[in-house]
Amino acid sequence: MLTRIVKMEFKKENIPDFKLLFNQAYPEIIKFEGCMSVQLMKDPENELVYFTYSKWENESSLENYRSSAFFLATWRKTKVLFSEKAIAFSMIDGN
Repeated sequence: MLTRIVKMEFKKENIPDFKLLFNQAYPEIIKFEGCMSVQLMKDPENELVYFTYSKWENESSLENYRSSAFFLATWRKTKVLFSEKAIAFSMIDGN
């Protein structure tokens, strides 16, 4: 299993647009082959920072999603809302 965390910082005025975009995209993301879960989380100390936390069956499932037309279109709409470049981490169980 692979865990993916993406940290995103938004311009304050763009947060409602991002939440709407995420809520519209969520049903498609969660049913993508290999996606086990996806959550949107907010930084408790910075109202401009959000994280997506997702679990994937394996790295190839995540890469298939990231190369899909759906992801590319959604990411294009999302990244213009940022105030800073997104930072992403992929992790596997360390045991």
